[in-house]
Amino acid sequence: MRNGLLLLLTLAPALVALGPLSAHASDHLDTPTVAADPRADIGDVYAWTAPDGGRLNLVMTIVGHSFSDRIAYTFHVDSGKAFGQTTKSTSITCRFSASYAVQCAAGVDERADGFVDAAAGFASPSGRLKVFAGRRDDPFFNNVKGSRSAFDVAAAALKGGAPMDADGFPAFDAATVASIREHWRQTDGGPGKNFLAGWTPACIVVTVDLDMVAGGGPVLAVWGETALPNGRVDRAGRPLTGNALLAPLAPEAVSDRLKERYNRAEPATSRQFIADIQRSLGLYDAYDGVRGNQWLADARAAQGERYKQLATLLADDRLWVNSAARTCTQLFAVELAALSGRRDLADDCGGRTPSYDASNVYRSLLAAGDTRTIDDGVHRDERVHSTSRFPFLAAAAAVNPETAPAQPSTATASDYRE
Repeated sequence: MRNGLLLLLTLAPALVALGPLSAHASDHLDTPTVAADPRADIGDVYAWTAPDGGRLNLVMTIVGHSFSDRIAYTFHVDSGKAFGQTTKSTSITCRFSASYAVQCAAGVDERADGFVDAAAGFASPSGRLKVFAGRRDDPFFNNVKGSRSAFDVAAAALKGGAPMDADGFPAFDAATVASIREHWRQTDGGPGKNFLAGWTPACIVVTVDLDMVAGGGPVLAVWGETALPNGRVDRAGRPLTGNALLAPLAPEAVSDRLKERYNRAEPATSRQFIADIQRSLGLYDAYDGVRGNQWLADARAAQGERYKQLATLLADDRLWVNSAARTCTQLFAVELAALSGRRDLADDCGGRTPSYDASNVYRSLLAAGDTRTIDDGVHRDERVHSTSRFPFLAAAAAVNPETAPAQPSTATASDYRE
């Protein structure tokens, strides 16, 4: 999702320590280039293997409700024989005309032509590439109001003098930790609710034969980008990361320059952002009250280096997929199997399906080193999405404007994405 205000709110304690938040804090999170056109703003990227083991499924959601005839929308699929080692790359790029015709090309030879909102999608002549483009129900779910309330508790604790160590870990007392957890599960004092229920962004959905994208080996690393003729506008892989972990405490001009540079960088050059991400991780580690139990935290590291290994992993912002696996159950499954010896995940494709509880899993890894500690009270979308039936995402529901709840504006939805 647009990796924005939600994570800023996660970092709000440090901001409070520095001074009051700007009324336009959300503008601090998207670069001017991305914010200029929601049709170039990537919400999420999803990638997983088909249950039959023969295809890779891909989804890119766009914060805007339509596509631009000036923007190229691209999935990059890097492949290799082992996690962290890719040797070959295949791109799948879709371009739109002003008349809503769509042309998508995979590699050099495979091409599918069709139109926006074609209910069954459209395929290349060989059938090895199939595409849907149009508005669908957004599978992302997250209790934003509860998260914000929890972060307000943390902010008050820091303002009240909670000490912070050299790695950026604030020592919250037990009462504060318990209050954070309680507020996180609620929306306005009641059960947690999905802030983006019913949101219907523009989506590009692709299913492609695996042998077309796995030339380097069965381990795939997926990321998406939007680009104008003069260069890339946005890029995204995993949820969170890009806009959220890069210099959230810096002055706006400094943060914008860093994130513009990040959007224009390649995964191969991502190491330049490790130090910036590292400085943001200590605050997450504090939300369960236990210092150093963040996933991959090194308790024996020198001061200021505790979170370097995780920062290194997150800087390479690609979704990792084990394409040899037909079962997909867990965000970070490939990484957990490779780096933490999780044998139970060795045959899990990882990546990200539309049903993953991505927000809670990601937060839990950052706060407690597991996948279940942090709970925002929301564990599924209101609509049922599929991992096997194309085009996977549920159709936009018919809405009675007289009874429908108010939905966030495009800008607001962008700010609250993860």
